[in-house]
Amino acid sequence: MVLLLQRTKDKVTNTQEKDNQERKKTAQDFVNVKDIEDIFLYTMDGYIMSYVKVQSISKDLLSKAEKKNLTMRLAEEFQTVPDFKFIAVSRPVDITPLVTEYTDLLRTSTDPIQKEILRNELSVITEFSLSGEVVQREFYYILWEKYVEDAEYELRKRVNELASKVVACGIQSEILKKPDIIRLCNLIDNPAFAVIEDTQMEAVIPYIQ
Repeated sequence: MVLLLQRTKDKVTNTQEKDNQERKKTAQDFVNVKDIEDIFLYTMDGYIMSYVKVQSISKDLLSKAEKKNLTMRLAEEFQTVPDFKFIAVSRPVDITPLVTEYTDLLRTSTDPIQKEILRNELSVITEFSLSGEVVQREFYYILWEKYVEDAEYELRKRVNELASKVVACGIQSEILKKPDIIRLCNLIDNPAFAVIEDTQMEAVIPYIQ
């Protein structure tokens, strides 16, 4: 009986120690991020990755001929592009500038009708913000290489070529650097993350408790 109780106690102790170790794991252990430098994200499993953000296009504003031409141009440009991924993510829209503008107008306005309209607009904007419905879609290409000597050189070359191909199709593109890669990681792993463009981003190692 004593032996059985001791084994049970040891089992509970081991389980508690395992739980404590799990709690001490960093966010990087879960998202496979080892480091982020310049335009590169280094993964725990030995890869480096880079990201190209592309401008969103409203296909409803294009004619059938324009859609066909754009599709053909993209297909032609991407024929020579090796492995890549394309992702679309939703991010909260920063409505602070609009709220500030309306608030300033409301404070300085002397027209009762204008003030009532501004109050209604602020109320609607606030409701949208609280409901989480004010989001926009962002689009990214992801390229990667197995980490070996000169892998950064090869990946940088591929990323620049991809960005150039997108621009050649009449679509704006941007190669993400460290602060923007951190924002994207937060956006993917935490959908509620509010992306503020002028936020000072620092690479930290948060602990999950």
